[in-house]
Amino acid sequence: MRMRSAKRGGVLSGLLLGLAATAAMAAMAAITATPANAQTPHGGPVIVSAKVVFIFWGPSFNNAASADHAYALTLQNYRNQLGTSAFYNLLTQYCGSNGCVQLSNLGTGTPDWFDTTPPPTNVTDMAIRSKVQAYLATHVFDASTIYEVVLPSSSYSSTGGSTSCGGPSLAYCAYHSWIGSGLSATKYTVQPYPSCSGCTVSGWSSVQNQEHFVAHETANTVTDPTGTTWFDATGAEIADKCAWSPTPYLSGGYAYQYLWSNATHSCVR
Repeated sequence: MRMRSAKRGGVLSGLLLGLAATAAMAAMAAITATPANAQTPHGGPVIVSAKVVFIFWGPSFNNAASADHAYALTLQNYRNQLGTSAFYNLLTQYCGSNGCVQLSNLGTGTPDWFDTTPPPTNVTDMAIRSKVQAYLATHVFDASTIYEVVLPSSSYSSTGGSTSCGGPSLAYCAYHSWIGSGLSATKYTVQPYPSCSGCTVSGWSSVQNQEHFVAHETANTVTDPTGTTWFDATGAEIADKCAWSPTPYLSGGYAYQYLWSNATHSCVR
């Protein structure tokens, strides 16, 4: 199982592997790079026409009087335009065993879930998997859907000995993984609240910082859904190679990051 995500200063590569060398990541993420650093296909599938379903875990997301409610609604609006954005168009150069990535309306899947049960303070990967499976117990599974679990600021994510913002061992800001294998695997991402300096861009709102990680993990999941498709010789996926350098940017009020383009062998927007 391959789980990756970036925080400022390093990359988590593998469930228990910890942080890769910062200098190596900076070299990979440079605006110009040699073809030797290119993404290479490894024979697996991509998600050709993706959808994203949000699981907002916690009562504050469903409380109209809470700032978290507006946060959730903004993420829904962000998702609804992401799949036809210039950012997402960069993914269409990547093909897998089942075809090439296409622009798509990511918001056309089964309904988002505003789950009002309080999450634990420490949300483990097993808890995330159980929550995704609970959603699928009452909704039709779609192999082209990415199930993205959004956590409130009162909780943090953990995988092994590593944690997200709010936890004792910050090693990542978000991550993606899967249950099963091949085309029928259940793909999911974990979106902890970006409440620490290692997972924020100065001057951005909390929801803009979260949008950045939704973009990052969605791009990686679409092009490398089960760790068998697009990544480079170090294991970095297309968003990992450009994480934090160049600096993530705003467009139309929404947050994005640069992505690796094999066409130009560089990080582009």
